Amino acid sequence: MENYLMRSLMFVPGHNDKLLKSAMRMDADVLLFDIEDSVQPVENKQLARDKVSAYINAGKFKGKTIFPRINDRESGQLLKDVTQLAIEGVTGFMYPKAKKGEDIYFFDKLLETIEYEKKIPIGTFKIIPLIETASAVLNAQDICNASSRVVAIAYGSEDFITDLEGQHDLEHESLFVPRNMIAMAARACKVIPIDTVHVRVKDLEDLEKNLVLSKKLGFEGMLCLNPIELPLVHRYFSPSEQDIYEAEEILRLDKEARENNQGVAIMNGKFVGPPFVLKAKKVLKKAKAIKNK
Repeated sequence: MENYLMRSLMFVPGHNDKLLKSAMRMDADVLLFDIEDSVQPVENKQLARDKVSAYINAGKFKGKTIFPRINDRESGQLLKDVTQLAIEGVTGFMYPKAKKGEDIYFFDKLLETIEYEKKIPIGTFKIIPLIETASAVLNAQDICNASSRVVAIAYGSEDFITDLEGQHDLEHESLFVPRNMIAMAARACKVIPIDTVHVRVKDLEDLEKNLVLSKKLGFEGMLCLNPIELPLVHRYFSPSEQDIYEAEEILRLDKEARENNQGVAIMNGKFVGPPFVLKAKKVLKKAKAIKNK
């Protein structure tokens, strides 16, 4: 599977010229041009499709990774979204309100039909399912496995809490279990786990607390609502200079131990077993991807 850098995924309302122009200068790893929730009333959705496709066709976002968030299969808008936005320059689509694997399988086949009709290689467009309901959390692994197009799954906490009829408390305790389950499902299926948005966008102290937990839970990136979040998000989801140094040292010691038939290497009094070596390789691979962005 192709590797994608997804530390930050920034929502940009597709019908808003000012924000679309601002997005051209954003450092987000992925741009999520929104045709769904932030585009209201419904009459604005065609305006959003027209603006987003025009900007992309004009080369305004050349070199950017683009995943428009389209409308779900029950909206009456999905076919229009995908037909108009399945164009060169679009990497794939964020599919909202996926409740089970069947939803993603359906969307996969729709994309296949459109690719065939447009003479685009089958499998070109990737999928990021948005996990927004209790059903989706419980079916997260099934959703990940429903299509080879799935490269990541993302958590949509506000819709989830509404569906759960729970409360989004200030300590985010009500989100802990679903976050954990989503990260585990993604890693089990070898796709990228993306954490939920931080709704109090200007509270950077709380954002940092969330990022600390997010990394502990195994997430690789976060959905973002405001560019002011990007520096912190990138710092937490990027290897530090110390991380890179230690990774290089682990690989050096492991290679040295193998060449000298010493078995497992030792670093700072700890055995450098296969899990350490694998993690070191991942750290250096990510550091290289960030450098080449």
